Amino acid sequence: MALVSTPATLERAVPVMDNAEVLRIRNDFPVLNQLVNGQPLVYLDSGATSQNPVSVIEAEQEFYEQRNAAVHRGAHHLAVEATEVFEDARQTIAEFIGAEYEETIWTSNATEGLNLLSYALSNAGLWAAQGRGDQRLGELALGPGDEIVVTEMEHHANLIPWQELAFRTGATLRYIPVTDDGNLRMDQAGGIVGPRTKVLAFTHASNVLGVINPVKELAALGHAAGALVVLDACQSAPHLPLDVKELDVDFAVFSGHKMLAPTGIGVLYGRQELLDILPPFLTGGSMITTVTMERAEYLPAPQRFEAGTQRISQAVALAAAANYLTETGLDRIHAWEAELGQRMVAGLESIPGIRVLGPAAGKERIGLAAFDVDGVHAHDVGQFLDSRGIAVRVGHHCAQPLHRRLGLTATTRASAYLYNTTDDVDRFLEAVAGVRAYFRA
Repeated sequence: MALVSTPATLERAVPVMDNAEVLRIRNDFPVLNQLVNGQPLVYLDSGATSQNPVSVIEAEQEFYEQRNAAVHRGAHHLAVEATEVFEDARQTIAEFIGAEYEETIWTSNATEGLNLLSYALSNAGLWAAQGRGDQRLGELALGPGDEIVVTEMEHHANLIPWQELAFRTGATLRYIPVTDDGNLRMDQAGGIVGPRTKVLAFTHASNVLGVINPVKELAALGHAAGALVVLDACQSAPHLPLDVKELDVDFAVFSGHKMLAPTGIGVLYGRQELLDILPPFLTGGSMITTVTMERAEYLPAPQRFEAGTQRISQAVALAAAANYLTETGLDRIHAWEAELGQRMVAGLESIPGIRVLGPAAGKERIGLAAFDVDGVHAHDVGQFLDSRGIAVRVGHHCAQPLHRRLGLTATTRASAYLYNTTDDVDRFLEAVAGVRAYFRA
């Protein structure tokens, strides 16, 4: 059997994934064993929301059946057990991304994590001006003359919070542009990130282009300018080994529903020395040390950012999802999805009238491909594929500026995961090949 080895991620070679193993994996995902419009389901929309294995479903169900109680608040048996599994889940996720326990914050999703961070940074200036909190807060405050830098390929979740932060503080928002083939203009990045830059936020892997950005290079650029480096890991945490310390980012976010877990759970990673001084985003119970009628004092991270009743069962299920991915091997998953991605892109490029966004076949990308069909709207393409049992994403994928840059309003996107086979990709390609003829384009 062929072996795969990835530098810095494997101490020994491991068997590569193949269709036979993937078919066994599919048995863990009940939703995949159904017919859609009379055809076996081909689910190629995991970039939006992934499916859940039985172990994840059972983990959440078992919590409600055996341990359902409020955490951190009760001395009775169920409350103690609930707290234990809740915090064990935090430790699991911390290890999954190479972080410390105290650096792992529960959120509802990545969008909430980025909003949490942007609001905390805008409040840093207010607290510093009032002499409240740590004296280092002044270094994090933004104001007129400061700059926030993003990229032209960002998902709206990693763009709009920074637009609003710039509006609230008077800072200026700038961006690193992309090339026609969807790569960052790294030749221009050094002239955009500079002494005025206070925040550099960018995606690890584009949800439209499939490109994997040079995180270490960007992080080094940001830190050399004295900026905070924020990583959107939504399309990387589920698909490839992620070590936030090794990547040298200050903050990172990702969502559970894209990595086999339920909706309603996400993670914000932040360096502990930063989290402990940032003003909280939501305030209320469970995140305080002392409260008087005039003011409150707040706990350090992680509780500092976890006001109110938390997403307990979802956190437990997210830990089960992380364990599933770890046991399968993220290096193996990444290699398999890269193979599927190359198969998709090469096949799409061979079909007349198809324009594929992002790197061409043979260039590194994650296992997704967004494309435009000449003369046929993306929504019509999606409905045509659905009629053949193939689930894909259509629209601008929450990346309107990127689509506008590439001269498009909408595209169709197919995104694979560890439960997809080469047969899934081939069925998808065969269907796409018939789109233009069907619509007489």
